[in-house]
Amino acid sequence: MSKDTMKWVELVATLLVVVGAINWGLVGLLGMNVVSELAGSWPMVERVVYILVGASGLWLLYDWWMGMSKK
Repeated sequence: MSKDTMKWVELVATLLVVVGAINWGLVGLLGMNVVSELAGSWPMVERVVYILVGASGLWLLYDWWMGMSKK
């Protein structure tokens, strides 16, 4: 992948992980699941969001690990 593409992938992955972290923080603090609220009666949309957040977390972990191995 080109450097520009990698920057976009990393940006999107970071944003999704931040959104996921905020969502889980709100679930823990207030019992409010923003993803469920936004998805409404579409459980498949909610599931896709969680899959994307999880995949983003794995991507960032991989990216970090590969960066550490180059040092």
